[in-house]
Amino acid sequence: MTEQRTGGFAALDGAPFPPFRSGEVWLAGAGPGAPGLLTLLAYHALQACDVIVHDALVNPAILDWAPTGTERVSAGKRGGKPDSVRQTDITETLISFARKGRRVLRLKGGDPFLYGRGAEEAHALALAGVPFRIIPGIPAGIGGLAYAGIPATNKEVNSSLLFITGHDRFGETPSDADWQAIGRAGEVIVLYMALRKAREVAARLLAGGRSACEPMTFVSNATLPRQEVHETTLARVADGRFDLSTVPGPALIVIGRAAMWRDHLDWFSAVMKESPLG
Repeated sequence: MTEQRTGGFAALDGAPFPPFRSGEVWLAGAGPGAPGLLTLLAYHALQACDVIVHDALVNPAILDWAPTGTERVSAGKRGGKPDSVRQTDITETLISFARKGRRVLRLKGGDPFLYGRGAEEAHALALAGVPFRIIPGIPAGIGGLAYAGIPATNKEVNSSLLFITGHDRFGETPSDADWQAIGRAGEVIVLYMALRKAREVAARLLAGGRSACEPMTFVSNATLPRQEVHETTLARVADGRFDLSTVPGPALIVIGRAAMWRDHLDWFSAVMKESPLG
């Protein structure tokens, strides 16, 4: 006789999730892309909110989990493009909705406090007297690497990990970054939003003493069915031998020997990519 299993996701229906009250704003991370990587608290917020103010990188499949009638507001900013929504407009929208008594979910790709400008938005809410909650998400620089078969840390490779943004608020390579120090300190470096500046970054790291044969790996559309991984070296990117136009965005860039583990840990196969949840 087959044993009947009980529980599962239905067991969460009576779980004591925190109440999402009128006039509150919850800033939540949606994770690196795959819907299955959404946290339980973020899913609860998605079900309870009145309006979702979401970034461009949030998977539409996640938004589709919201109840029918939930208002959606796109607030995407992409690489300094002129048609991007201004940050001041986003914070004003959050405050305006909250003051109207709406339950506002600010949904961001990855984690709201890691290159998501969540701190700025939370600070604006605090100054406006709007109550808020922070719901962390799986950062793309952690989850995306795992789906590419790249360990963020490994005792045989690295004891440190650096996260760096590839451009400042003007869309340029950060002028205050000490690339020589970064090259020395970062056994493994993960670059966000740096695809357009990859050649310049590679050249600066080489000039700072990084090895020419250092692996430089591009992870595009991390955790999604269309994920691609492109492997090359710092020297090939710096001198133009690697064609950056073959790498679709958005992409994470990983510099360091951690990528060498892909030979053994590349588990996200074509069959695995058939799952819509990740």
